[in-house]
Amino acid sequence: MKNVISTDKAPGAIGPYSQAIEIDNLIITSGQLGINPATGAFGEGVEGQTAQSLENVKAILADKGLGMEDIIKTTVFIKDMNDFGKINEVYSKYICGDKLPARSCVEVARLPKDGLVEIEVIALKK
Repeated sequence: MKNVISTDKAPGAIGPYSQAIEIDNLIITSGQLGINPATGAFGEGVEGQTAQSLENVKAILADKGLGMEDIIKTTVFIKDMNDFGKINEVYSKYICGDKLPARSCVEVARLPKDGLVEIEVIALKK
């Protein structure tokens, strides 16, 4: 069965989609921009947006009792591949340990609301 996940601790969808979907033992998030859900503002620079994006992911997973250690796959979309190192530095503070998830990272021409980074994840419920 497919269940919609929605929390006010992460920004609401800005289109016809859900923040995340739960199906069987998987949580699949939509891409999370680095927008603070309380203020509606982007984080400062690519580092701030990366941190906020991951805070949004964290909030969505927490809504289902999961943590960042439950992530099995991430996809990172970035505006400028030259920011790869800065993004990795922040990312490694949120996604760490000895069982790192698989990850893809791609540079894109443009992100919604002209964001600098967007991150989506798949997490596994134990």
